[in-house]
Amino acid sequence: MRGFTQDDAHIYCAPEQIKDEFLKVMDIILYIFRALKFDSFEAQISLRDPKNKEKYIGSDENWHLAEKAIIEACAEKGLKARQVEGEAAFYGPKLDFMVKDAIGRRWQLGTIQVDYNLPERFGLEYTGSDNQKHRPVMIHRAPFGSMERFVAVLLEHTAGKLPLWLIPEQCVVLPISEKFNDYAYTVAKELDKEGVRAIVDDRNEKIGKKIRDNELKKIPYMLIVGEKEAENGEVSVRKQGEGDKGTMKIANFAAELNAEVESMTKQN
Repeated sequence: MRGFTQDDAHIYCAPEQIKDEFLKVMDIILYIFRALKFDSFEAQISLRDPKNKEKYIGSDENWHLAEKAIIEACAEKGLKARQVEGEAAFYGPKLDFMVKDAIGRRWQLGTIQVDYNLPERFGLEYTGSDNQKHRPVMIHRAPFGSMERFVAVLLEHTAGKLPLWLIPEQCVVLPISEKFNDYAYTVAKELDKEGVRAIVDDRNEKIGKKIRDNELKKIPYMLIVGEKEAENGEVSVRKQGEGDKGTMKIANFAAELNAEVESMTKQN
């Protein structure tokens, strides 16, 4: 791999805000998993190894407070999470979301970590409502974890058939011959105006081959255009895996596709 990218961010909060902020980050991760239909996941509370405390920084009190905050947040959310000793980061405990790939291997994707220790090491302070100096707590959060690993697991999970709202190419326009290439590009341009992502397959190939090739690419919709469609401002619609869906006006197809996307995102 040439790169390792994390959607890592840090939340600084008062100690009394930890649980609420932790719950908000949990909501983000669970929203992502629902949207992508990652139903087969496990939540793991990664704790310090009490027999090897020298591997970790910070006081016993800070570790107790951090671990308690994660355990209480999971209980409040009703999230069943198994506790594993020795899997914490050196600076604090964490809640890891383990997702199974297509062949059952477990991968850590989302993670949330409670950290009392680094703010102390960095000497961080804020002025509270009592006009006194206090030390914040840091929450490390990465809803996707490694982006490269997340995408790899997602591609296996969907067998390359990404959700309609996410896939880069929502439809492909297939002219039945070179005579209708111009109309095919007109269709793609009109769809772009409606927020639909479309490409044109203008290869000098038979329409049957174009259909087979684009089925293998898992593009959700194929729009076949010929003389009749060009005359009437229409497209002949095929849905990936379902076959012919009839002929319709370009604007009507765009409206139906956008409605399908909206219904999928509203479910989450």
